[in-house]
Amino acid sequence: MKVGIVGCGLIGRKRAAGACGHEVTLVADIDRSRARALAEETGAEATSDWRDVVNDDVDVVIVATQHDSLAEIGLAAVEAGKHTLIEKPAGRCAAELLPIKEASERRGNKVKIGYNHRFHPALLQARALVDEGALGSLLCVRGRYGHGGRIGMEKEWRCQKHLSGGGELIDQGVHLIDLARWFLGELRLDYGAALTSYWPIAVEDNCFLALRGGGGEMAWLHASWSEWKNMFSFEIYGRDGKLTIDGLGGSYGLERLTFHRMLPQMGPPETKIWEFPPPDRSWELEFRDLIRAIEDDCTPMVSVADAYATLTLVDEIYQRGVR
Repeated sequence: MKVGIVGCGLIGRKRAAGACGHEVTLVADIDRSRARALAEETGAEATSDWRDVVNDDVDVVIVATQHDSLAEIGLAAVEAGKHTLIEKPAGRCAAELLPIKEASERRGNKVKIGYNHRFHPALLQARALVDEGALGSLLCVRGRYGHGGRIGMEKEWRCQKHLSGGGELIDQGVHLIDLARWFLGELRLDYGAALTSYWPIAVEDNCFLALRGGGGEMAWLHASWSEWKNMFSFEIYGRDGKLTIDGLGGSYGLERLTFHRMLPQMGPPETKIWEFPPPDRSWELEFRDLIRAIEDDCTPMVSVADAYATLTLVDEIYQRGVR
């Protein structure tokens, strides 16, 4: 298939590299130098107008811009009949996703939201273990994710609410919510706090969430821009054992899955550890999932409905205000 990419920054480059041998033919960025650089890497043509990509004869459009233009460009791509991958969170609030959902249902083309963490090998293996019943019925999950920011971060678009929709909750926190929903199903908000604890910004740099499932399952999540050592930790508790995913590679440390299986006599569990060294193939696997959905005419993993449910929880927390 022919692929067009809107947004040629870090994520756009990762998406281009993960296109699995499909041809990237046209890339766009308002910064023409970034568009030209990605065009040289991929052999594509470059433009500064995203409409050129949407109106081109590409089969798939990848939207990897900052948050304020994700929904607008994503909707235009869907309305143009393109299969579309929109980078998370796909919009600044849940309402921005509804026209995309309606357009995709009307047009019949596939729309996938880019939550690549589901495609990290430790999380894929954890999902397989849960599905085969290794943990028994699930009780709760606990997730922590964060980094310490960087000098001048307060001037970046991620810290400007009209551009980003919020702060750390809508940046990294949505990954934790998406993973919690993936393992536990639909969740409602029991408690949520969006706090500005360190950075001199108008959006939150820390968020704490307690989410509850229909069967009483719980998710306790914390995302932080004042995590002085980059970290990712996601724990899944069942009646018969526990899974822990630590690290995502790079500055987040070696990706590792630990399975603690409870024994009938209780006491110390039986422990097994898997390690997943680089490279990070999650971007490639996620793109392959979209291609599978197109070829098999099925729903891709992380649909617009999934992203809408995640942003609905985010909206509910933001309605309480950032403190």
